[in-house]
Amino acid sequence: MSRIRIIGGEWRSRLIDVSSVKGLRPTPDRVRETLFNWLGQDLEGKTCLDLFAGSGALGFEAASRGAAQVTMIEQDAVAWGVLQANAKTLQSACVQIVRGDALKFARSADQRFDVVFLDPPYRAGWIERMAPLLPGLLCEEGVVYVEAEYKIENIDRLTRIKQGTAGQVYYHLFAAAP
Repeated sequence: MSRIRIIGGEWRSRLIDVSSVKGLRPTPDRVRETLFNWLGQDLEGKTCLDLFAGSGALGFEAASRGAAQVTMIEQDAVAWGVLQANAKTLQSACVQIVRGDALKFARSADQRFDVVFLDPPYRAGWIERMAPLLPGLLCEEGVVYVEAEYKIENIDRLTRIKQGTAGQVYYHLFAAAP
């Protein structure tokens, strides 16, 4: 078990536990800082969906910055348990942690979100499988953050509005195509 620090908002500098599940890669501090600069530091009233929650770094950062609701989806039982424990420690009333398959959740979701975080396990084809479902998860002005091991030029019916790289991590922000 390791720990990472929440970098902004109400829980700034608080440490959260990270399970030692194989393949779990918490989004680096520098990347999270850039992402939340893109999104605006204050997510007051926003609804967020973290489809492959893993460490919970993105979802807990969003909640720390005032999101009204953060839904985290995690299939792994160990990672899910650690997410539950972190939510309890932070006393985060706005965070809902669902144990389940992200693809099934995305297919059946009837809610739309302001921000969708997509940071799936690498080299498993998740981005390609999730891409057609992403536009249907977004509110009118919603955005999708995608983290991958490669640069993504486009996603169905979405336009890339920002991108960056940190080491071997490529990160992107997409919005509904005009």
